Amino acid sequence: MRSSLRARHVIGYADGDHCLIPDGEVVWEDDRIIHVGGPFDGRVDRRTDCGEAVVGPGFVDLNALADVDHAIFDSFQPAELLAGQDWSTGYVGRRAELFSRSELAFGREYALVQLLLNGVTTALPIAAETYRRWAETEEEFADLVATAGRLGNRLYLGPSYRSGVPVVDDAGRGSIHWDAAEEEAGLKAAERFVEQYDGAHGGRIRGLLAPARVETQTAASLTATAAAAARLGCPVRLHAAQSHEEVSLLRATYGTRPIEVLDRFGILGPRTIVPHAWAVDGHSEISSDTVGTDVRRLADTGTTVAYCPLPSGRYGMVLESFDRYLAAGVRMGIGTDTFPPDVLRALDLGSMLTKAVERRQDAGSLTDLYRAATLGGAAALGRDDLGRLAVGAQADLVVMDLSDLRTGPIEDPVRTIVLNHAPVVRVVVDGRTVVEDGRVPGVDADAMRRRAQEHFDTYRHSFTDRDHRRRPTAELMPPTFAVRLPA
Repeated sequence: MRSSLRARHVIGYADGDHCLIPDGEVVWEDDRIIHVGGPFDGRVDRRTDCGEAVVGPGFVDLNALADVDHAIFDSFQPAELLAGQDWSTGYVGRRAELFSRSELAFGREYALVQLLLNGVTTALPIAAETYRRWAETEEEFADLVATAGRLGNRLYLGPSYRSGVPVVDDAGRGSIHWDAAEEEAGLKAAERFVEQYDGAHGGRIRGLLAPARVETQTAASLTATAAAAARLGCPVRLHAAQSHEEVSLLRATYGTRPIEVLDRFGILGPRTIVPHAWAVDGHSEISSDTVGTDVRRLADTGTTVAYCPLPSGRYGMVLESFDRYLAAGVRMGIGTDTFPPDVLRALDLGSMLTKAVERRQDAGSLTDLYRAATLGGAAALGRDDLGRLAVGAQADLVVMDLSDLRTGPIEDPVRTIVLNHAPVVRVVVDGRTVVEDGRVPGVDADAMRRRAQEHFDTYRHSFTDRDHRRRPTAELMPPTFAVRLPA
């Protein structure tokens, strides 16, 4: 089966980089691209003319939300209210799952649909653990594999695991509650999952070890993770250097900063992805007697940093800066890590944050950021067949419409889709059309939206039970303005 997309602009790939092809055409046979360039003279079974649009490679999201988001209700509170987002010490003994297995499966499906609608063709899912009994499970990830098989996502997957969980005592003081049994069981489950599901659905599902944040891992867990990843030959993604609390905890435990801790226990390397990684020596908010050693470690080990500008901006953090890491030789990818999982929006904000840090208009090049969202993500996964439109590459494509009046005049196609936010209207993964006319075939969008609201409401109201002061939702998450009911 040969299929083709034509458009006013195609982002092709030649001589090791993206290139712009006016009035271009992309042709694929089954799951592989066979032509990128001008009009194709050979046989085509199905040809679609996208008109005033951009056809580009599918986005690679190294830290993709696979949950109902929480930033909308926890990114604005002062510290005293934010303490209500963690478990109380009293909750530890009565912890339980908030959602049933089927409800968790729905939340995952909702998130995978959102990723496709935003042009994410390859994703490394991330989800909150606050409302979980402890962490993710093999069973729910088996359901996630089935859902991805039906919807068509390309995923790198593994249930997250942790040795401890942040808790708050009755006086509001924070610490980590450790559980050795949960630590051991979690890593074993993650290994079994990779062994069983790596390569599922024609290779669209690949294994991933996803230990939770570095401050919730013991030295034994970090060492075992490095060994397991080497044995399984799979990537590792581990959140690190993303908060002041984390920096303080690791200094108290190991006497050093997060990136050095990862290096000490063998985590850093070409198959490792570290989301955020802003809390390094030399950052204006991190006190240290050294400057730049953390960034050099990341560069020298070939570790990829998943730049996540959307959550960084929402939570008052900033990488200093994307340009400096890139210039130092750090491999850079992009993560959305929040709702909406909008890569174009992330690139726009990532550029703005970099300009603000560097105090230069020419900083935060969209050329570099677009590469990070495509080629950078592919390199992190060891895939030279993703993140580009080239002969022999996987047929993963995204079409962004330029014909809407709200998109504005068209200048350079990449700057236009990012700055003017062109909508994603068609997505192809592995040669299969998974989004058409802005919709995922077979998904009842209205029914999904209604159920997602119910799911979200349950999640939001669950914090009262975990809060050390049992405060009601309206106090933990106050409205933007006072509510006045009509008389």
